[in-house]
Amino acid sequence: MVARINTGKSISKALNYNEKKVQQGKAELLCASGFLKEVGRLTFYEKIGLFKKYQSLNARVDTNTFHASLNFDPSEKLTNEKLVRIAGAYMDKIGFGQQPYLVYCHYDSAHPHLHIVSTNIQREGSRISMHNLGRNQSEKARKEIELQFGLVRADGKRAVESLMLMPVNAQQVSYGKSETKRAISIVLAAVIHQYKFASLPELNAVLNLYNVSAERGSEGSSMYRHKGLHYRVLDESGKKVGTPVKASAFYIKPTLTNLEKKFSENETLHIPYKKGLQTTIGWILNKQPASLEEFIQALQKERISTVVRKGKEGTIYGITYVDHKTKCVFNGSDLGKSYSTKAVLENCRQELLLKDGEEIKQQSAQAQNQRGEAKVSEADPIQVNQHTKQQQLGLPEHAIAPPVGGDYLPHQLKKKRKKKRKRLSF
Repeated sequence: MVARINTGKSISKALNYNEKKVQQGKAELLCASGFLKEVGRLTFYEKIGLFKKYQSLNARVDTNTFHASLNFDPSEKLTNEKLVRIAGAYMDKIGFGQQPYLVYCHYDSAHPHLHIVSTNIQREGSRISMHNLGRNQSEKARKEIELQFGLVRADGKRAVESLMLMPVNAQQVSYGKSETKRAISIVLAAVIHQYKFASLPELNAVLNLYNVSAERGSEGSSMYRHKGLHYRVLDESGKKVGTPVKASAFYIKPTLTNLEKKFSENETLHIPYKKGLQTTIGWILNKQPASLEEFIQALQKERISTVVRKGKEGTIYGITYVDHKTKCVFNGSDLGKSYSTKAVLENCRQELLLKDGEEIKQQSAQAQNQRGEAKVSEADPIQVNQHTKQQQLGLPEHAIAPPVGGDYLPHQLKKKRKKKRKRLSF
């Protein structure tokens, strides 16, 4: 386990960060310790209101916000109940056990992790010192909790760095080549070393999760013909930012020639993990998720990222799965027909959505016609004959039907205007 503590001056900022993740389906609130209501009944204003009430007891303290993350090894399968117990033990050991705090479980990265939000202002107005809290109390608590709950130990610099791999911040690297290269190299070193991918699109499925993309250029370009490769940083919307960096410029040399050797090796290495991924996806599909978004969120809770590939018109043509537990990448079609893009969309009731309501419109029109026929048959026999003749001739509905409007009157009921007689002038 890796524990990381951030202290700040704005409880609103820390709370909004986690609540936004919940709204996006990338996190959920597991525990609300010290609050009067249960987790599901708490509103945002009740959450922030209690923290503000504590902080108002000592307005002289500027740094009054505690925001920690507990990061676990990707191989660990931890239930929500166990995560809550781990968070409680951690808060007790660092001296925050009597403070109000919220525990969020995040699903937006390769490893399971918690975020804990609290304040260091106590009920009587005194403050808990957060000076060297991470180095002293937190580090001691981490080691004790690893033994208590049987967690994977995070001793050693390499283990810590692998757990703390985070998406590249596009804003920080959009102004210079050196910043871009440094940010990309951290992601490449972790992904290429740990994950099993068998093609460039599969590698990109993982890299894109960390806002990095590998590109060969267009098929007719000189770069493509000479098997060139460069790497780019992506912003949150998937747009390219910063300066492209050639693969040969990195220390680990992630060139296409070297990657192709990894592709061949990984073809064999990820076969033993195929069945486990099929079982997980099949189990979720059997629950008949109401939408593709619900299907993706369910997989995120199983530490599986779903990369949906779309065409220019927004049509979905492919799905790739990244299993962060086994570090394996599979295309849906490689898993079998039951896990292909078409099968998943049909199970998620997405096929009708892709047709953008055309079938719905037709069904609605047919229903209206049927209701109209019923009303006509109960009304005027003349209109019935007109409607029947219209269907026989194959004419559209508006060809015979009168115009619809609140001021419409049949021709026979309209009053005839009197012609003005011209006055003779003498």
